[in-house]
Amino acid sequence: MRLHLQFSRYVVVGVTATLSHYSVLVGLVELGKWPPVPATLVGFVVGGIISYTLNRRHTFATDRSHSEATWRFAVVVSSVFCLTYLLMNFFVNRLGAPYLPAQMVTTGMLMFVSFFSHRLWTFARAAQS
Repeated sequence: MRLHLQFSRYVVVGVTATLSHYSVLVGLVELGKWPPVPATLVGFVVGGIISYTLNRRHTFATDRSHSEATWRFAVVVSSVFCLTYLLMNFFVNRLGAPYLPAQMVTTGMLMFVSFFSHRLWTFARAAQS
């Protein structure tokens, strides 16, 4: 699939996953009175489940088995999860930024890292034996 079409699909899936992530984040902060950093990490997990399911089917159309793609996805997402924690902690707790703009900047920064990681490794064609 051409890079621009694949990236466009990734963005659409990402918007869906991000809306879910942000809904959980805002709900936990505003209704549940959670601190923003743990709330965003819970939202991240919800968005990750949606992202895997939709990207596997619609963006990358991989031939990798679920067992192989899932652990690869988990490695990439775990790395992005840690980077999300570090960036959100820096923006919110160190700089005193409001949590939603901080989350938007964090999401934008990490979108490219995750796309290319998934394209080149997580969902890349499995080697034929």
